[in-house]
Amino acid sequence: VAGVVANVVRQTGISILFVIAPIILIIYFTYQKYLSEIRATAAQAEQAERERAEAEKSRAEAERERAEQAERHVEELNRHIAEQERIGAQLQESKDHFRHAAFHDALTNLPNRALLAENLKFVMERAKQSEDYQFAVLFLDLDRFKNVNDSLGHTIGDQLLIAMARRLESCIREVDMVARLGGDEFAILLDGIPNSAEAINMAKRIQEKLNSPFNLSGHEVFTTTSIGIALSSTGYDYPENMLRDADTAMYRAKAQGKACYEVFDKGMHARAVYLLQIENDLRRALDREELRVNYQPIVSLENGQLAGFEALIRWQHPERGFISPVDFISLAEDTGMIAPIGLWILKRACQQLAQWQWASPSHRQLFMSVNLSGKQVAEPDLVAQIQQILKETRLEARHLKLEITESVVMENAELATQFFKRLKALGVQLSIDDFGTGYSSLGYLHRFPLDTLKIDRSFVGRIGEAAENIEIVRTIVSLADNMGMEVVAEGVETLGQLAQLRKLNCKYGQGYLFARPTDAASIDAWISQKPQWQADLYPATAEYFMPAHTTVVQLRSA
Repeated sequence: VAGVVANVVRQTGISILFVIAPIILIIYFTYQKYLSEIRATAAQAEQAERERAEAEKSRAEAERERAEQAERHVEELNRHIAEQERIGAQLQESKDHFRHAAFHDALTNLPNRALLAENLKFVMERAKQSEDYQFAVLFLDLDRFKNVNDSLGHTIGDQLLIAMARRLESCIREVDMVARLGGDEFAILLDGIPNSAEAINMAKRIQEKLNSPFNLSGHEVFTTTSIGIALSSTGYDYPENMLRDADTAMYRAKAQGKACYEVFDKGMHARAVYLLQIENDLRRALDREELRVNYQPIVSLENGQLAGFEALIRWQHPERGFISPVDFISLAEDTGMIAPIGLWILKRACQQLAQWQWASPSHRQLFMSVNLSGKQVAEPDLVAQIQQILKETRLEARHLKLEITESVVMENAELATQFFKRLKALGVQLSIDDFGTGYSSLGYLHRFPLDTLKIDRSFVGRIGEAAENIEIVRTIVSLADNMGMEVVAEGVETLGQLAQLRKLNCKYGQGYLFARPTDAASIDAWISQKPQWQADLYPATAEYFMPAHTTVVQLRSA
């Protein structure tokens, strides 16, 4: 360019200044523009770089945040998984606990009734598949367990149940099962036994194990158990039926005197069904007026004159006819119905005696004897109820004799003493029934404010069979005489027995020789008659119904 410019200047003669100046300016501005463009490009590049760097930084920050967030999510997920695992473990532990609690007894840790029933279902199904397969259930109930709780406390009672569980476990095989059914009841499932003798041998082995005492917090405790055995050979489809039958057999064992075993038979079930029906009917017997009171005369053996009566309960069932007191009195005691029934009989007897007394002046000294059961004696308001009945019937208390059996008295001698004192404060006469059949202590007998001893019919019935029998009666009569008590001989049925009792100076007697128990209307009919035995033994006695003393009411059969 410079050469071209110089050449033009020489040819044209134009001043170099005019030529160079525009060029310089062009170059300058061009350069400046170039520089500006360079700077702009550089600025743009720098801005782009900054933006790229910022973007990279943002991207890196975002990646870092995403990574941190991912880590947090992983940690949170791990924590959640761990928490779920912990909760799952707790739930499983809780399920196991509740499953164990649902099928085990909390006190003894033994299987309970539910688990026993499940195992019974299994062995019953197995028995259906194999004719040779046998099993058995033993139902155990501790005898007099309530005495342990009452005397030593429930803590010792619980310790006894735990120790009993461990001892039973020591008696069985690995394939067998011991379960606690509740209270003091246990059951043993004998799985795969060769024969029924194995179940009986197990019962005997348990009884032998219980010969050793339990040491409970320093207390030496002995206990026995009544055992009922149900065998698979009877044929069962439902666990509850087998347990029911074993329970029935256990109650039969208790009735036999405790500390023994009984094997169930179908007759027991029929008897249990019968008693259940009788129990249901008995609950309605009072309202339906099915109960009756019969009276048996009590006679003075000195002169043959009538002294009083013993009132005896009878039940005339509308469908079953006459039901023996032996069949329902124990039921009434077990169910608590003895209290209203006993008060009903007491009131009826007092009303009847009051009628007889006011029918004639010669009847005014008759007495009535009424038997009280152990359950009635335990009633706290019984004395007040007796007092109310005497008030309502307008009967003098001295004409009422209340009879309590010897065994009831000795079960709680201290309670009996306080009860007797309260009755004596009313003026009521007191009598020990069936004397000689129990285990009375002469020391306690001396402390009781008693008026009469009744000689049990078992002694009177054998009075002429052997010398020792008459000596027993003689001893009782002598004992009563020395303690200022009167004696009534029960079950007098022959003239020979009457003659012997008269020789022993026994004051009163009752039995079929004199009269059978009968209703009040029948007594009214023959009350003035002179029976043959009186004519033979007491020819000088003018009238049978000349009262010798007082009357008696009793809840038992004659």
